[in-house]
Amino acid sequence: MAKCDVCFHRCDIPEGKTGFCGARKCAHGAVISANYGRVTALALDPIEKKPLRRFHPGSMILSAGSYGCNLRCPFCQNHDISWSDDAMRHAEYAELVTPEELVAAAVRMKPRGNIGLAFTYNEPLIGWEFVRDAATLSHEAGLLNVMVTNGTAEPAILEKLLPHIDAMNIDLKGFTERYYSDVIGGSLGMVKNFIARAAQVCHVELTTLIVPGENDTEEEMEALCSWVAALKDADGHSHGADIPLHISRCFPRFHMLDRSATEVGHIHRLADTAKKHLKFVYIGNC
Repeated sequence: MAKCDVCFHRCDIPEGKTGFCGARKCAHGAVISANYGRVTALALDPIEKKPLRRFHPGSMILSAGSYGCNLRCPFCQNHDISWSDDAMRHAEYAELVTPEELVAAAVRMKPRGNIGLAFTYNEPLIGWEFVRDAATLSHEAGLLNVMVTNGTAEPAILEKLLPHIDAMNIDLKGFTERYYSDVIGGSLGMVKNFIARAAQVCHVELTTLIVPGENDTEEEMEALCSWVAALKDADGHSHGADIPLHISRCFPRFHMLDRSATEVGHIHRLADTAKKHLKFVYIGNC
């Protein structure tokens, strides 16, 4: 038995078993990354697809994902590699790629406009060791590194990665404890701390998926954006108003098929609310 220290779940993992995320395993009394180098998805994507709108716009980035996740969003669009039964089947057949091989692939794609590596598709924080190792080599090769994450990790994990990450898109999925704990199985406090620290060190953009009947009130958007706008840089100066926010429309999928897609007009109203506090607000999935 060993205790995992990556996120608030603090899983006690029996020997030979995996924790809540499905990707960290107890082996010989220690917790290891079972998904290290196990790549389930690899694609050269536009940087705007991450989404990052104010970080090297118009460029491409080699995007890699593995399997597993430490949240349980019922509307997950990548559930086949995150936390459904299919995720474990993907784990069995995932290609084993070393950090050196991944960076070499990224370098080969530079003539196609590639600027580096993006760790995305599933939750990269649960396999942070691979992110660290590949990102370190990527920087040595003159490339940039991006992480697309739910921000659910202890500060010590974040600090291990910050020297190697140039930009993040972080999901701020809502702004109530009820939504985080009851709907997606997360910790709002942990994500807020993660965002506040990450934004002091690297380029950060945020994404909020608007789920009808869950996190879709103008009052909640007002509270969320007020908090973001008040964030301070490492010198104590307010800089949160410059952090871009992507407000995205939700569609019925996976375990959340009992409601309609978010109304386009409502997305625009929430964007207008956000613009009272933030300089850069973008609409997605409309």
